[in-house]
Amino acid sequence: MKKILVLLCAITFSVGTFAQEKMEKMEKMQSGKTAKMKDGVMMKDGKMMVMKHGETMEMDKDMKMSNSAMVMKDGSVKMKNGKTMMMKDGEMMDMKGKMSTMKMDKMKHDKMMDDKK
Repeated sequence: MKKILVLLCAITFSVGTFAQEKMEKMEKMQSGKTAKMKDGVMMKDGKMMVMKHGETMEMDKDMKMSNSAMVMKDGSVKMKNGKTMMMKDGEMMDMKGKMSTMKMDKMKHDKMMDDKK
């Protein structure tokens, strides 16, 4: 009877430890993805915003990206080859200088959240 009780306790402890480790791994993966996606600059409602470590603030100075692109406070971008462009609402640039466009549904959601404040 003692052996069965000891075996049952060992199995219960093992299952609990496994579940806890799995939860910790999932939390680490989720937090890593969030921070990674947020770093960069974007044009939102005609203003340049900087996203770092999950926080968003208005851009207060020009920034140089790792590919040598210069992003100005007014939203203009000067590439290493000398070409210039103007960022539009919803356009984003990561810290490496890669451009992307934010989905309109996400922009509408953010706008609604801002309006509630």
